[in-house]
Amino acid sequence: MKKILIPIVAVSALAAATVPAAASAQSINERQDRLERRIDMGLRNGSLTRSEAYRLRAELRETARLEYRYRHNGLSRWERADLDRRFDRISAQIRYERHDRDYGYGYGYGYDRDYRGDRRW
Repeated sequence: MKKILIPIVAVSALAAATVPAAASAQSINERQDRLERRIDMGLRNGSLTRSEAYRLRAELRETARLEYRYRHNGLSRWERADLDRRFDRISAQIRYERHDRDYGYGYGYGYDRDYRGDRRW
């Protein structure tokens, strides 16, 4: 029984070691796409201004460039954790910017009215 169990454990450990490399690449790409969609949605529904969306996309592009440099020699565990931290920070920034009541064009009081609705002169 032990003779059969040892090769099964060894094969399953080897299979588990090879899967995360492909899974991590897929999940990084999916995470980038998800963040980009959240930025697009915020821009479309007015919860993000153009300048906020531009800045968030620039941070996302910078993280993508860093990922490209990391992948040159293979993605280590530390590099994967660093990318995850950066994506978490961008996600938190998107959440903050979408809920900061700093609306894009066409929302809020308007450019020529004050908070009571009276025209400003």
